[in-house]
Amino acid sequence: MGPSAERRPGAGGETVRYYPRQPNGRQTFAARIGPDGKLRAIEQRLTVENLATLAPGASLADDVRNLFGPPYRVDKLARQAREVWTYKMYGDGYLPKDLYVQMSADGVVREVIMIDDPQFASMDAP
Repeated sequence: MGPSAERRPGAGGETVRYYPRQPNGRQTFAARIGPDGKLRAIEQRLTVENLATLAPGASLADDVRNLFGPPYRVDKLARQAREVWTYKMYGDGYLPKDLYVQMSADGVVREVIMIDDPQFASMDAP
């Protein structure tokens, strides 16, 4: 899988290493490694099921980072004092989607939006 893009502490003394395959792969794999140094699991994190666990107004930027790993792109909205993290993923039925998670300056998730990837949506037009 190559070198990990990011390492974060996990539950029970685990270390989680993130291996994003974005933008074309639309996946982020998380390798969970126990305190004993042994691989416990490899999980695909960019899923609709994981997305459903985020709650605007309650989830934090750390929750997003721990769940999905590093974003594909980060944009700053200076006037609103917000930051938007973009992830490329698949929706139901393996449709290419763009996921936007918007956070306020205090690190609270304010909006979670998943739309059809504009690059692929135009391919369906006659």
